[in-house]
Amino acid sequence: MIEVAAKIEVHRAFLVGIASNNESDAEIMEQLDELAELVRNVDLIPLEPEIVHLRAPHAQYMMGSGKAAEIAQLIQECEADCVIFDTTLTPSQQRNWERLTGVPVTDREEIILDIFARRAHTHEAVLQVALARAEYSLPRLSRAWSHFSRQRGGGATNRGEGEAQLETDRRLLRRKIQQLTEELEQIRKQRTTGRKARLRRPVPQGAIVGYTNVGKSSLLHALTGADVLVKDQLFATLDPTARKVDLGNRTELVLIDTVGFVRKLPHSLVEAFKSTLEEAVLADFLLLMLDISSPQLEQEWETTLEVLKEIGADEKKIQVVFNKIDLIDPAEDALLLARLKGLFPQSLFISTATGEGFDLLKQRLALLAGAEQKVLELTLPPDRADLVAFAYSAGKVYECNYLEDGSAEIVFSIDAKLHCKYKEFIKDEM
Repeated sequence: MIEVAAKIEVHRAFLVGIASNNESDAEIMEQLDELAELVRNVDLIPLEPEIVHLRAPHAQYMMGSGKAAEIAQLIQECEADCVIFDTTLTPSQQRNWERLTGVPVTDREEIILDIFARRAHTHEAVLQVALARAEYSLPRLSRAWSHFSRQRGGGATNRGEGEAQLETDRRLLRRKIQQLTEELEQIRKQRTTGRKARLRRPVPQGAIVGYTNVGKSSLLHALTGADVLVKDQLFATLDPTARKVDLGNRTELVLIDTVGFVRKLPHSLVEAFKSTLEEAVLADFLLLMLDISSPQLEQEWETTLEVLKEIGADEKKIQVVFNKIDLIDPAEDALLLARLKGLFPQSLFISTATGEGFDLLKQRLALLAGAEQKVLELTLPPDRADLVAFAYSAGKVYECNYLEDGSAEIVFSIDAKLHCKYKEFIKDEM
């Protein structure tokens, strides 16, 4: 992988967007605006972008050589320090562009990987990023050895210095990928064990999902007072954070904050972060957060659904929550509010900054939690001590008093699918 900042004092980045036949300039500009924000997060200054319309991709530069020469001239005129494409380049295309322009050339995927590397703090996140970067780097290793001569032909005993070193590096990198995969698998097993421990006394679980920087960590902090990282930056949270929420009336819920999504999320990251994203797959329901003030609101909704579908979580119960309601004007944005309420009739509108809408949100969370749990107040006869023991092992017991005849008055919550074990004793459900 190119370490752009390590090679040269990079400040100015020339952005290139690729438009296919079915994409408008407006759509491409929205994606380039997001790329510009990504670029700023790696301390680069994005220059005015260039959009290239393609009927079909070309092998050498992705576009025709004439258009490539035009862009190379623009890069030289604006004195850009690097070039960043808003699409994935093949290793050979990156090499060709670097020869043509004389500056480092990279793509959206590498920028996202760089941001993830900067944000990774825990052992698991560091391993996940390292795996994604290693898989990205493997086919691009030849870029690091292009200065060695390779004119001596092929053959195991007649390779150039660069070829011999390249084979060694590939072997080492493949070994590293295998080791990282094995370490992450071990962590995944440990996570599964921890999840089984939580399931012994089941509490409904909801996963907060959504585009990066929509306020997921802020919501978790506001609901629980938990000491979680809250920053106005892309991908501030890479590791899932689970916290318990007390909703009153003997109703509890575990909320899990997950990594944010982004358009064109590299597939290698989806694969590497499966152990993190699987929290969304295994949750009882999802809180899908959207930034109501975002100009790309619809695209962010579609991107979030695409990622949820890719990880197999799109069929979960989904509660849509529009955040940052304090950043819009109810009068000026009345049409937007009416349209969103029509499209998402059960959606909620909140502000994690001001607390607006939190009372209704907690009520909705209580309903969602109640759909998964049943709170029972029963009197169990002396010969059904097994049911008392089951309440302790599979549910949460709030009160348990034994009467003189040995029967037990017990108040407890249990998974809705399991409460049928007590149906012969149920008279009134709380």
